[in-house]
Amino acid sequence: MAKILITDDEQQIRRILSVMLKEHGHEVAEAESGERAVEVNAEFRPDLALLDINMPGMDGLETLRALIEQNPKLDCIMMTAYGTIRSAVEAMRIGAFDYLTKPFDNDELLLIINRALELRRLSSEVEELRAELSTRYGFNEIVGISPKLQAVFRQMAKVAGVDATVLIEGESGTGKEMVARAIHRRSQRASKPFVAVNCGAIPQALFESEFFGHERGAFTDAREARSGRFEQSQGGTLFLDEVGELPLDMQVKLLRALQEKEITRVGGRASLKLDVRVIAATNVDLERAVSSGRFREDLYWRLNVVRLTLPPLRERREDIPTLIDHLMERFNRELGLNVNAISMDARRLLEAFDWPGNVRELENAICSAMIMAEGGTVTSSDLPPRIRGEAEAATSASGARDITKGTLADAVREATEKLEKMMVVSRLAEFGGNRTATADSLGISRKTLFNKMRQYGLGDEELEDG
Repeated sequence: MAKILITDDEQQIRRILSVMLKEHGHEVAEAESGERAVEVNAEFRPDLALLDINMPGMDGLETLRALIEQNPKLDCIMMTAYGTIRSAVEAMRIGAFDYLTKPFDNDELLLIINRALELRRLSSEVEELRAELSTRYGFNEIVGISPKLQAVFRQMAKVAGVDATVLIEGESGTGKEMVARAIHRRSQRASKPFVAVNCGAIPQALFESEFFGHERGAFTDAREARSGRFEQSQGGTLFLDEVGELPLDMQVKLLRALQEKEITRVGGRASLKLDVRVIAATNVDLERAVSSGRFREDLYWRLNVVRLTLPPLRERREDIPTLIDHLMERFNRELGLNVNAISMDARRLLEAFDWPGNVRELENAICSAMIMAEGGTVTSSDLPPRIRGEAEAATSASGARDITKGTLADAVREATEKLEKMMVVSRLAEFGGNRTATADSLGISRKTLFNKMRQYGLGDEELEDG
């Protein structure tokens, strides 16, 4: 069944547990001390460890840290006396799977062991399926194993090699741009530019200049010639995000460019033939928008050659555990954090939440919780209040003092620091750790950003290298 390491300084307890576990088909190794457990762990490579907290010499918490350092995927169940519950909670923060209070019921112990082994089995199956999906479809930047997402993968695999226009539908935060980029990377245009433009963020007066470019002197502020989005994506892919937000008169101009496959810069005379693949995305129902007269029917059919519909996160809940692990790994790497575990209570809350903001909201919650976490483990108290079912204003971060009790100046300073840290971390994540882009988006210099990162302990190693 499984390889289990029992560590306890009392021989009688080791013997009782060993006999019981062997009767249930497990392979067992014993250690009478923390020091010996570390030695046995290196040779035996257990799937699970039962570990007493109170031991002479190297205690349970020290041993737990050493075992996890040797084998990060090892599940540890702590055994503790009633008076050391605080130590057991600390063990959960370090990365223990669960704990039991002595004297414990054998059935309860077996139940916890079976739950740990079942989660281990499911995690292994998820990794195997992810590897299979990556081999079969090659879209390993998109995380998920659910049937609904696999159906999307199959559609993406078919459309990637065909130079057809694609319309991606889905709620905000479902990953429409990520899908568009994945299709581009597996297309014949992969070596050419991928240019993304948010159609809802373009002022109406600048639409033609933004999309088609302009010549010097074409209008008052046109001090030099500038290429537009179509020209910038020549030979590659133009991603039209939130295309449903375009006003009707802009839709006409976009339709003409797509139909004629050529553009002319504002103020220019020569036309440019286009060799551009268009992928559009929307979080609104375009068919309903066509029916209500808010979106042109001819443009809709021009864009809707191949349609992909991304399911919201609440309809593929089986992907949430995989996404949690993926995001923790990503933020540790990108932000220089060292948070390697998440408690069962926190996992249950994350898996039960409805996620109206989809994967983007989950990213935000995981990033925030990892920043707040202490001891290398995310607990339920580290999660944003909304995930715990509490009002945002009613709860302060775990372990933080109530800022309403001090002076107004202290409260403003503390709230400002928290907001500043959250913004720095969020932007670093958004720009993949790129300091220049992060500083520009925050309206500060690179030097100021580096000082802020030092102040908040973000990416120290990378800063030293820089």
